[in-house]
Amino acid sequence: MKKLRITAVLLLAAALVLASCGAAKPAEEETAKKTENEGGTSAEDAGNESGESGKEEETEMAAEPDKIITVSMENAQAMNGGVFEGWGTSLCWWANRIGYSEPLSEKAAELFFSPEGLGLNIMRYNIGGGDDPTHDHIRRTDSAVPGWAVYDEKNNTFSYDYGADARQLNVLQKAVKAAGDEAIVEVFSNSPPYFMTESGCSSGAERAGNNNLKSECVGEFADYLAEVTRYINDELEIPVQSLSPMNEPDTNYWHAGSEKQEGCHFDQGDWQSRMIVEIARALKEKGLTDVIVAASDETSTAKTMMAWTKYTEEAKAALGRVDTHTYDASGAVSLGLMAKDEGFHLWMSEVDGDGMAGSDAEEMAAGLWFVQKIISDLDALDPSAWVMWQAIDSHISKEGMNGNRDTGMVNTKKGFWGLAVADHDREEIILTQKYYCMGQLTRFILPGSTIIHTGKDTVAAWNPKEGTLTIAAVNAVKEETAVRFDFSELPALQDSARVIRTSGSMKEGEHWTEIDPAPVEKDGFTAVLAPNSVTTFVIEAVK
Repeated sequence: MKKLRITAVLLLAAALVLASCGAAKPAEEETAKKTENEGGTSAEDAGNESGESGKEEETEMAAEPDKIITVSMENAQAMNGGVFEGWGTSLCWWANRIGYSEPLSEKAAELFFSPEGLGLNIMRYNIGGGDDPTHDHIRRTDSAVPGWAVYDEKNNTFSYDYGADARQLNVLQKAVKAAGDEAIVEVFSNSPPYFMTESGCSSGAERAGNNNLKSECVGEFADYLAEVTRYINDELEIPVQSLSPMNEPDTNYWHAGSEKQEGCHFDQGDWQSRMIVEIARALKEKGLTDVIVAASDETSTAKTMMAWTKYTEEAKAALGRVDTHTYDASGAVSLGLMAKDEGFHLWMSEVDGDGMAGSDAEEMAAGLWFVQKIISDLDALDPSAWVMWQAIDSHISKEGMNGNRDTGMVNTKKGFWGLAVADHDREEIILTQKYYCMGQLTRFILPGSTIIHTGKDTVAAWNPKEGTLTIAAVNAVKEETAVRFDFSELPALQDSARVIRTSGSMKEGEHWTEIDPAPVEKDGFTAVLAPNSVTTFVIEAVK
C-alpha cells in the first residue's frame, strides 16, 4: 500500500477520502472503572480506557485501498423476513455458579445484557435434569445444574421444587430486566431427570452412543419440560419464546459418571421426532401455544442437516425453528441453503472456543478470532440470531463450590473460553478484550436490523427503525489495512461516520473507543484499520 503521511490538521483539506484512525475521544458511557488483574479489568473499572483527545497526531492517508468491500442490499439477510433477532448467551452454567451473589448477578446483567454493556438480548436458560443425589462425579464448580423434580422412589412419582434452581433464575430475571423490551428467552435441556434414564444418571448412558431416556418416559419428560416452561412464563412472568428439548443429541459425548456435565443421546430419526412431537403436545396442554419447539441443537452443521432429513413429517410440522451449533461448521453453507430451500427458520444457538487470530496480537488474539467466527457463521448460515455458549467460563474462588476447585484466571494472551472471569472472592467480574471485541458487533447491530453480508472479516447491517448503516471490520494483521467500502442500493447517508474501535491491551489499549469521524462520500468511504483491531462505523441516513 502506498501511503502519504500528513498531519491531522491537513486532513480537513485533503481531496481524497481519509483514514479513520485519529486522536482518541472519550469512550461511550462507562460501564466500569479500571483495575489491573492479570491482564483483566473488573466490572467496576471497565470502559475507562479511551485515551487522550485533542492531540495532533500523524495520520495515514491511503493512496490506494488494500481491499474493496461492497455493501449492497442485494446481499441482505433473507432469513426471518430479513429481521435479525439479536445476540445472546446461554446461562448454563455460569448463572448457576454466580447466582447466589447479588453483586455478581447485578454486574453480569449490566455488563452482558444492558445497552451500556454488550447489549445481548437472548438468554438460553438451562432446565436441569438433576442427577441422583447419591452421585458425586461432576467436578466443575458450575455445571451441576439442579433439577426441578423431587423423586419419590417408593411410589415411583415425583413432585416439583420450584425453588431448586434459584441461582440461575436470579440471573435470568436480572438479565431480562436489563435487556428490556428486546429480551428473548429460550429454555433448553441437556438431560432428563436421572430417574427417567436407563443408566440412572443424568450425565448419559453407560455406553455414550446409546439413547438414555427410557422409552416409556418420553411423554413424562416432555411434561416435565413444559411445566418448568409454564412456571417461568406464567408464574415468573418471563415470556418464553422457545423450548429446545435436546442438546447435541446425535453424539457419543454423554456417558454415565461424567466429570463434566449432564447430557443425553437421542438417535436421529424416530427418536428425535418423537421427542419433538411430544414437546409440542405438552406445551399445548399447558396452554403455551405461543412457545415454539426448537431442535435439535446438534454440535455440527452437517449433523443438523442430517437430522432435518430424518425428521418425520409430523415432527417437521411441530417445529418452529431449527437450532444449530457450529463447533464444526464445515456444512454451514449447505445448511443455510437448505434452510432457504426447505423454508425452516434457523438460529446459530451455541458456540465458543479457545481460538486465536491476528499477528503478535497478544490480548486481542482471542477476540479477533471470536469476531471472525461470528462473521463467518452469519455469512454462511444467514441465521436470524447468533448465541454464544457462556459469557463466563472461568471462576476465581478460595472456597470453590460443592467441594470442587475453580479454574482461576485465564491467560488473556492465549485463547480461552468465555468473555470474562468471575472473581467470587472480590465479587467482581474481570473483563477481557474478547468481551470488548464482541461488543463491537452487539452494541451497534441491534435487534430488528437486517444483516448485510459483505464477505470475510466484515459485516454490515441496516437498521430501518433508527435509519443507520453499521459496518464492523476486523483487521487481524499487525499492519494497517486500508479498506474502501462501496455502497449500493442504500438510502442517502450523512457525510460522516462515527468510528468506534477496540485494540491493544486491557491496561493500555482501546475499549469501544470513539475516534475521529470518517468522511463519507455519496457512494462510500475509505478507512485505514489499525493493526490487530476491530472497528465499527455507524452512518446515519439523511433525514
